[in-house]
Amino acid sequence: MKQLLLVFIGGGTGSILRYLVGKFLNNSETGIPYGTFTANIIGSLLIGIILGLAAKNESLSQDHTLLLATGFCGGFTTFSTFAYENHIFLKSGDFTSFAFYTIASFIFGFLAVFAGIYLIKFI
Repeated sequence: MKQLLLVFIGGGTGSILRYLVGKFLNNSETGIPYGTFTANIIGSLLIGIILGLAAKNESLSQDHTLLLATGFCGGFTTFSTFAYENHIFLKSGDFTSFAFYTIASFIFGFLAVFAGIYLIKFI
């Protein structure tokens, strides 16, 4: 039960923060989802750091990892919104934005995870 509560608290906090990032960064005039992109890249960096810390000398407990990686990062990042935004690009015929957003999200997301893990190795 404690573990479920940790994931719940972390997920709720991450979801609220993602909402705020999207509210302030998404551009309704151009339709470019800067907020979702930012949340997903920052979340990828954070999960790299968190899981890097958890693996390095077991610096984080399982409870901390559940709260931060599973809960917070799981609530903060969003694949479903990313998929929906890409659906909107395709539906409107904006194939350039679709391609750029999808490719950039994957490349920068992977790089952010690797950067987070890499940073922890040298701390």
